[in-house]
Amino acid sequence: MSTLTMIVLATVFGGLLSMTAAAGLAFRLSRQSTATLVAFAAGVMLSSALLEILPEAFASLSQHVDAPEHASHAHDAPAASLFAVLLAGLLGFFALERLALWRHSHAGCAAVEGEHQAEVVAPLILIGDAFHNFVDGLLIAAAFLADPMLGLTMTLAVVAHEIPQELGDFVLLLNAGWSRRKAFLANAASSLTSVLGGLLGYFALDGAEHVLPYVLTIAAASFIYIAVADLLPLLHRQRNSFALQSALIGLGVMVVPLVGQWVHY
Repeated sequence: MSTLTMIVLATVFGGLLSMTAAAGLAFRLSRQSTATLVAFAAGVMLSSALLEILPEAFASLSQHVDAPEHASHAHDAPAASLFAVLLAGLLGFFALERLALWRHSHAGCAAVEGEHQAEVVAPLILIGDAFHNFVDGLLIAAAFLADPMLGLTMTLAVVAHEIPQELGDFVLLLNAGWSRRKAFLANAASSLTSVLGGLLGYFALDGAEHVLPYVLTIAAASFIYIAVADLLPLLHRQRNSFALQSALIGLGVMVVPLVGQWVHY
């Protein structure tokens, strides 16, 4: 199976899987029941970022550094550049989230004034989600170009963190008066923008291997930031027991290396 085929399949089925799972939860389960997904998603994202993506980024970087004589010194500057990209990524995602929160606070005030304002907010949510899915597709493509195993774990991490996000989108659309069918089709179209991102990533990054370590580092920064800044603080506000949350986080952490061993078997 070619790399391009794997990227297309991963983005199509990954996007549809997360969207369908979120729809099933939003339409059938209570909010309290779905809250347990947050802990699992946090574990998957942290494990993917720290145990798979970042090590692969450093390994990929070392392959493109010519240092025949003084390897240790030659690798210091490139390694530092990856840490700088990681730091910049974390700060960048903080800034983006602050802007999003500012926008949502104003949108929320407008929505309180009536159903018409809520209907205006809903398409904005879908546009933002479509862009986010597009970026996910780009990162999935970068991971598959580096290593098929990394692509699978990246896809798993994207699905895990997309389910709670898609769940929130469904809640917003339903609260805006959208029917279940309309909300499902709109979220499906938004999820499939990841395919466009995957295709662009394949053709733009294939042959530009020196860029892959930095793209992967940005992907790791996004997962670390979402897990640490959004998901873990949310767990503190839940009424679930610490033991249950810890078990779910641990399960999420273990999934990534287990999938890796199964694929390489």
